[in-house]
Amino acid sequence: MREVDVAVVGGGPAGLAAAAACARLGLATVLLDEQAALGGQIYRGVTASPLRTAGILDDDYWRGAELVQAFRVSGATYVPEAAVWAVTKRGDELYDVGLSRGAAGARQAQFLAARAVIVAVGAQERPFPIPGWTLPGVITVGGAQVLLKTSALAPAGRTVIAGCGPLLWLLATQYARAGVKVEALLDTTPRGRYAEAASHALGFLTSDYFAKGLRLLREVRASVRIVEHVTALAVEGRDAVEGVRYEANGVASTLPADMLLLHQGVVPSVNLTVAMGCDHRWNDMQACFEPVQDAWGGTSLANVFVAGDAGGVVGAEASEVRGRLAALAVANALGRIDARTRDAEALEPRRALARALRGRRFFDTLYRPPDAFRRPQGDTIVCRCEEVTAAQVADAARRGCPGPNQMKAFLRCGMGPCQGRFCGLTVTELIARERGVSPAAVGYYRLRFPVTPLALGELAALPSTPEAEAAVVRTSGTH
Repeated sequence: MREVDVAVVGGGPAGLAAAAACARLGLATVLLDEQAALGGQIYRGVTASPLRTAGILDDDYWRGAELVQAFRVSGATYVPEAAVWAVTKRGDELYDVGLSRGAAGARQAQFLAARAVIVAVGAQERPFPIPGWTLPGVITVGGAQVLLKTSALAPAGRTVIAGCGPLLWLLATQYARAGVKVEALLDTTPRGRYAEAASHALGFLTSDYFAKGLRLLREVRASVRIVEHVTALAVEGRDAVEGVRYEANGVASTLPADMLLLHQGVVPSVNLTVAMGCDHRWNDMQACFEPVQDAWGGTSLANVFVAGDAGGVVGAEASEVRGRLAALAVANALGRIDARTRDAEALEPRRALARALRGRRFFDTLYRPPDAFRRPQGDTIVCRCEEVTAAQVADAARRGCPGPNQMKAFLRCGMGPCQGRFCGLTVTELIARERGVSPAAVGYYRLRFPVTPLALGELAALPSTPEAEAAVVRTSGTH
């Protein structure tokens, strides 16, 4: 089993910055990335995008190429197509990192030992369960953007974008620049949210977000029909999307459509940190669970750190800085640098982090998804893997089901291949609504390894150890 100082999980802005900084500080560092190329979600395809000279993607995206180059010359080891499915403590000083490498159908499982682990797995799009969202032709805005970045693919038919958050406007702008027609943008931001966010406007007006946001709004409004204050959404169609039904300002309407792109923000990807046993808390502003962490990204587990959006959604620029701070903390924890050096080296990154977070409170308030779209009702499917509806979850809660873990026994929610990634928050919030308590009181799924699908053949092919063989002998001898 190979042993390193630090294993970084995730190749986005936080992971790239953390791994490069760790290596420069003299730590034996390996970056494990599930994707085939560096960049994460926000910089997906940045080193090989066919859109480099097309003027469709802005400078913020191409910043990722600089991060990739800095990582490549840092001396850190890069392992692509490495799906991390377990991180467990071994003794007092090491963590065993279970991973599978290779393309689908030809993966091999193995273990890596690390003295410290930085979890930089980023964020994922929040579930957006509406009637008909499982029909072919409905995808997320993030998924559509990945297709645009990596393959220059865009919808050819009648396309509607719906939801809330900056990513809707960014994709609509990119489509407009690419000559792709968007029939309408259905904005679910509730009426009155701008007034609610006004108390945080000063930070926003003095941030980089203001000028960028204003430019996006102008570009989109010049080419796309905007429907504001949408309070209800449903997909029409039998075998695929045929239309989008919506309600705005008390008026119900229907738009013919071949494709619907949905988005209502992103949330930290917590499956790995939950399974590892890190403490988590409910962030009411962002309506999601996130790991409990200190100012360096340190978690409740010794020498386990989170960086970037995995610890709370902050955006690409702040994620990069948090990656550097986590690297300094790891170097100090492993004895490479002392606390005085760590603190001195952190002064500039902390100033950069403050700049990057300026205006974030405004966005979090403005684009907090409405309750109606986070907590569906009736026959709307909540758990896609097991085809469980909102009504079934609500009924189980009324019959005494106290939380999502017990819901597994009632309805198998969270027991499919995604292990709750697409239903976890929704199930928690539905139970909280029925019980009349906070989602914090309900809690999240109790997750176990493997946190990503692992073939039995991969598991069986793992090299055995004397300890494992002894355990089998002892167990078999008791029967």
